Parts: sequence; structure tokens; C-alpha cells
Amino acid sequence: MVEEDGLCFPYTKSKIPLFIFFKNARLVFKMDELGQEIAQIALPAVLALTADPIASLVDTAFIGQIGPIELAAVGVSIALFNQVSRIAIFPLVSVTTSFVAEEDAVAEVGSEQQKIECLESNSSSNNEAKELLPQSGESTLKSKTSSFSVESSKPQKRHIPSASSALVIGASLGLLQALFLISLAKPLLNYMGVNPDSPMLPPAKRYLTLRSLGAPAVLLSLAMQGIFRGFKDTKTPLYATVAGDVTNMILDPIFMFVFRLGVSGAAIAHVISQYLISIILFWRLIQLVDLLPPSITDLKFGRFLKNGFLLLMRVIAVTFCVTLAASMAARLGSTQMAAFQVCLQVWLATSLLADGLAVAGQVGLSFSSNMPLFKYLCIVKFHYWFCTVLGVLFRILQAILASAFAKNDFERATSTASRVLQLGFVLGLVLCFMLGFGLKFAARLFTKDVDVLNLITIGIPFVALTQPVNALAFVFDGINFGASDFAYSAFSMVMVAVMSILCLMFLSSHYGFIGIWVALTIYMSLRAFAGFWRIGTGTGPWSFLRS
Repeated sequence: MVEEDGLCFPYTKSKIPLFIFFKNARLVFKMDELGQEIAQIALPAVLALTADPIASLVDTAFIGQIGPIELAAVGVSIALFNQVSRIAIFPLVSVTTSFVAEEDAVAEVGSEQQKIECLESNSSSNNEAKELLPQSGESTLKSKTSSFSVESSKPQKRHIPSASSALVIGASLGLLQALFLISLAKPLLNYMGVNPDSPMLPPAKRYLTLRSLGAPAVLLSLAMQGIFRGFKDTKTPLYATVAGDVTNMILDPIFMFVFRLGVSGAAIAHVISQYLISIILFWRLIQLVDLLPPSITDLKFGRFLKNGFLLLMRVIAVTFCVTLAASMAARLGSTQMAAFQVCLQVWLATSLLADGLAVAGQVGLSFSSNMPLFKYLCIVKFHYWFCTVLGVLFRILQAILASAFAKNDFERATSTASRVLQLGFVLGLVLCFMLGFGLKFAARLFTKDVDVLNLITIGIPFVALTQPVNALAFVFDGINFGASDFAYSAFSMVMVAVMSILCLMFLSSHYGFIGIWVALTIYMSLRAFAGFWRIGTGTGPWSFLRS
């Protein structure tokens, strides 16, 4: 039964899957049960997103007090660290959230069924005992029954094998990342454009080496955040993140200026804060989950690695498209590259994978534009925070959908997908209007060069008008991950990347700056269409829409 406006109607699935996109569209902002669940998950997640950029800006401000060379060196090191981390983090966290939500939902259903059976058996045994025992024995029976109910009501740890698997894989990947970055720090920085004779190399290498020691903590903490999101708990990661960021802000001036460690002090403070976040999350996790499975086969590493590899393919395809676009723009000249980077910063701000590329662009463009780097970072980080609200929708959708599919609650799955798609589209329209009217004026904060400003004006329509498409593309990703449709997500992204690369190479060579942005628009449109096609045709996990 479905209740609408106080009336109940029998629920029937539409034979036209396309209708899911318009399901209850008038209720998009209604705070019903689904709306409240989304809000309860979203608010802590948004606050956590707020805490991280603020801490990052404070960190940047302290480093900026040392000098521009150190600030640029740290920017390149962070870009490199983030790019390497993203390759492991995105597949690990996405797979973890879906698997934990599924297992938690199945365990919840099994626990409820077990309670019902237990109550029924107790009721029948009590009736039999009353008939056999004398009246004086009833008090003893009642006391035993009450003690049993008290014991059974005690909270038990959840048995979630994926949680243990995520921790083992996260710790292993973190150690590998640390060894990789520490042993190859100099050649990697050279690849990023820091030449052997550059004054940026010593501080960049020092910062990267020390910060790499925190790689195991970073991947462990993000894996545990994926676990908590699978439980639909975004409050615990918020508390841990705030505690770590505050610690980082307190330790920064102490290590950098009191102990006179410079950029090394900033790296040490950051590493300590990451380990603190991991300790807080782990302490809370061991209270909720049994992290010692009966056997190694219980961990199901094969399932993790298979789906993680599929998402790794997807990450590589996404990164390659964006990197190739930047390379094509660089070949057009410094003016075109400067304008492209400003537009790309904003355009990619909705992407959860763009932070590493963003920092790399921030360093080079800020100095070439004769603009204070801190001011530039403030603008970009603020917009990045606002746009990653889409990332919150992505995470909410993934957790709720995975739970709904595990319970075979298809009505819940369709309602959730419809609501979050509609919210994402509305947010995309808001961004479209904000950027369409505001970016032309904000561009003067990035550069005073007239030629660059003229090219930015040409790129603004592409940046603004594609925001609704970007929003839908990222929400569709959340739908695919929530339905554990990792294979389709990976292979469709590879196909999209192949077609987009061909368009990019042809259009950039014939139409230059405009051609690159047309190709990127095609790229995001194809990503959105791939998600639209899966649900709209009712295939894969959405085949129930056609029944």
C-alpha cells in the first residue's frame, strides 16, 4: 500500500521504468519519512565537508607565512599525495559502503525474524509450563522469563564481514602507498614539474615524505567512514573529523613556529591529526562490530577485490579524460591554459575526484596570474565545499539504496532514487544560475589579464549550463553503487571515456578552446545518459521496474 495525502492505494509498479524520474516530483522538498532520513544523514555530512576546507585553509595560511616557495612546494606535494590516494580511496570506500549496508540490512532482517521466533517459542513454552507447574511455581517462572528478556535485550555486536575486510585492505593499501611515495618522492615530484634545480624540491620532498607516513591512517579512516556510511551514520565521522582538524590547527603553529620545523612541522601536525581520526573511528567501531571473524574465508576478499578492480578501471577512465583535456589546453598556449584552468576548477568542483587536480592547477595558475595564493585557495575551496553537497547526495543514495535492495524493498529503492535525482537536478539548476551570473565577475579575482578574461567569458556558458547534467551524472553513479551495479558502472564509463577521448582529440585540433569545452560537455552528457539508460530501460538490478 502507498499512502498519499492521507489516502491509501495499492502499490503497483509502473511498466514504463522511465516514470521513476518523475515519481512524486511534487514531494521533492517534503520532510516525510524519506526526507527526514535524507536530512539526518546529509546534515552531519555537510558539516564534515565544512570542517575539512576550513582546516585546509588555516593550514595554507600558516604555510604561507613561511614563504611563497614553501607554499608552492606544499601545494605540489599535496596534489601528488591526493592523486595517488584517490586511486585507492574511491574504489575502497564505495565498495565498503555498499557491502556494509547490504550485510547490515540482511542481519537486521534476520535478527527481527529470530526475535519473533524466540518470542513465539517462549510463549508456547510458558503456556505449557503453566499447565504442568503448580501455582507456587509461577513466580519462579516469571522471574526466569523476565531475566531472559533482559539478557536478550542487551545490544550485541554486529557481524559485518565487510567491515573487517575493508580495514585489512585499507591498512595494506596505506602501507603500499607510503612505501611508494617515500621511495619515489624525487622522481614523482620531477614528473609533477619540480625540476632538480628548483628551490621547491627540498621542501616539497621533505613535506611529501613526512606526510606519506600518514597514508595508512588516511586510508583506514576513509575505509571506516565508508563503514559508518553503510550504517547510515554520518555523525561519528563528523565528530572524528572535527577532532582531527582542530588538533591539526592547534599543532600547526606549535610545530612550525615554536619548534621551528617549517613545512616539516605542518606535515607532522597533519599526520598526527589523521592518526587521531583513525583512533576515534576505530574505538567507536569495535563497540559496534565484531572485527574478529570466525575464519579467513568469512572476509570475502575476492568480492572486494573484484568490484574494487572494476571501480579502479572507472577511476582511471575518468582521470584520463580530464588529464587529456588539460594537456590539450596546455598545447594551445599559456593564455588558453590559464583560462581553461580557471573554468576547469569550477566545472570539476562537483567531482569528488577533482581535488588533486585542483590543487595542482591552483599552484601554477596563481603565481602566473600574480594573485596571492591564499586568496585563490579561499575562493576555490569555498566553491568546492558548496559543490560537494552533491557528494553528500551520492553517499546518502548509496547507503539507503544498498539497504533497500538487500531487503528487496523495491518501493523504497524507487522512491529514494527518484527523490535524490530530483534534489540533484534542483541543486544543479541553482549552481547553473549562480555560476552563469557570478563567474564573470569572480573571474577578475583570478586574473587581470584581458585575453584570459575574454576566454573565461567564452567558457562560462559551458561551465554553467552543464551543472544540471553534472549533478545527474554523479547521482546516477550513486544509484549504480547503491545497487551494487559495479560492472555496468565500470564498463559504461570505459565506453564513455573512449568516445569522449575521440571527440576531444578531433574537436580540440579543429576548434581549439571551444572544441575542448564542447568535448567535455559531451563527456558529462554521455556519463549522465549511461545512468539514465540503465534505469530508464529497466535493466540489471532495475529489471523489477518492468514487471
